[in-house]
Amino acid sequence: MNKPVTDKGWVEAGQALLPDMIKLRRAIHEDPEIGLMNPKTTAKAKAALAGLPLEIYEGKSTTGFIALLRGPSNGRTVLLRGDMDALPLTEETGLPFTSQNEGAMHACGHDTHVAMLAGAAKALCARREKLAGSVMFMFQPGEEGHHGARFMLDDGLINPLPDAAFALHVTPNLPSGVLASREGPLMAAADKLIVTLKGKGGHASMPQDAVDPIPVACEIVMALQSMVTRRVPAFDPVVMTVAQIVSGTTNNIIPETAQLVGTIRSFSKSSRAIAHEGLHRVVTNVAAAHKCEATVEIEQGFPVTICDGRAVALAQETAKALFGEAGWMTLPTPMMGAEDFSYILNKVPGTMVFLGATPEGGDFKSCCALHSNRMVLDENVMARGAAMHAAFAEAFLAEGFSK
Repeated sequence: MNKPVTDKGWVEAGQALLPDMIKLRRAIHEDPEIGLMNPKTTAKAKAALAGLPLEIYEGKSTTGFIALLRGPSNGRTVLLRGDMDALPLTEETGLPFTSQNEGAMHACGHDTHVAMLAGAAKALCARREKLAGSVMFMFQPGEEGHHGARFMLDDGLINPLPDAAFALHVTPNLPSGVLASREGPLMAAADKLIVTLKGKGGHASMPQDAVDPIPVACEIVMALQSMVTRRVPAFDPVVMTVAQIVSGTTNNIIPETAQLVGTIRSFSKSSRAIAHEGLHRVVTNVAAAHKCEATVEIEQGFPVTICDGRAVALAQETAKALFGEAGWMTLPTPMMGAEDFSYILNKVPGTMVFLGATPEGGDFKSCCALHSNRMVLDENVMARGAAMHAAFAEAFLAEGFSK
């Protein structure tokens, strides 16, 4: 095993940087941006890094950038990631720094991720001469379904690849300040399904003269649930959810078409393949039974987020050394959410770690979750986040992973 991290200086550094991180987080929170192009957020992040001994590298596909800190030796390289984009939501938190951009909100905590990464950059730059290698700070837009990490890889911004990668993700649904992860699959692969049914329109009072796609759509939804529970292995699970059905214009017209839109979540290539094949088979045959035409589209999304056991062990050692035994939690199961940090972890050994950020006075079991337009966080945990980033980087550069 790695020698445990015992330097509490990172904790003190995180606390000292907390006011700056809160200021940056709030500035980003009230001016959120969506997608691959986050120019104002990028500008705020770069301003926070101004004057530091960092090399900045940018690509063409996004406003993301890499800030590279070179230590005095040319040893290992570790990547630390912070995503920057917001979600298409109208905020209803009532915070004094609430979003000023209608229809955009930092409801997934990416504003804190940028602030913590900037804080870690300051802390590590202050101790640059003691680092046994280099640190890549990855400021990434487009995580919310836009494949920002993949674009940054394709742009060559992470070339050569680092020796390890680490990311933090805040959540109000873990006790505040607790760090948590697990070896193996942490988050699921996520695919989008789009089913289009074509029947024959007509008068709602004479369904026998039409081919109504709406009951066919309803039957398909139920058949897909049965297919998943009967065809997919219980210990290699899949979640298939139809989240949207669009059809019709008024009360007395049978529409010609109906569309179903949803998601497929899986943890392995085999279960993913079973779900894809089953979707095609069920839709095609149920539609044919009712004289409907059907098309099925599957837009492949993020791959499975898989954490390397050695990286998880190092994160656990680091968290416990900095914050005590209660500072770490091993998650018992993976989550069906998805993350595009998976693109990095498919190429580089590493881990994502969750950081509990339950708001003061809140109950982590019931408070508003990520992606809620009422989600709020405990900003104080950013001190721990910056310390964890810095300590993980220092420990890996010094000793690598355990054998």
